[in-house]
Amino acid sequence: MPLRGARQPERMRKKSSTPNRGFRVADQIQRDLTALIARELKDPRVGMVTLQAVEVTPDYAHAKVFFSVLTGDPQETQDALNQAAGFLRNGLFKRLMIHTVPTLHFQFDRTTERAADMNALIAKAVSSRAKEE
Repeated sequence: MPLRGARQPERMRKKSSTPNRGFRVADQIQRDLTALIARELKDPRVGMVTLQAVEVTPDYAHAKVFFSVLTGDPQETQDALNQAAGFLRNGLFKRLMIHTVPTLHFQFDRTTERAADMNALIAKAVSSRAKEE
């Protein structure tokens, strides 16, 4: 039993982890990547891209970046972003103040397309119901 006031050895102390740190890091990565893609990425295959979300692994080794496009081919944009991942990661090294900057993996997010399809189906159902009444 340790004496009162005596300090415990490092290995015995409980680690204090900041709650929601992963979410804050993911949010910062999303903001910085948005700026990097808009200002510094000159690939013509990357048109108007919106970053929807970033998911970071607990060890900060990898980050999935979900995006949508307003114009252009989603697969071509995904290929271009994944090819530029090293360049973008290097830009994040300069901006983020964390020990490990994750490897970036870009993935097309179909959520907005699905939402538009659902809205169209709902509108169609409402209009057919109005015709029946």
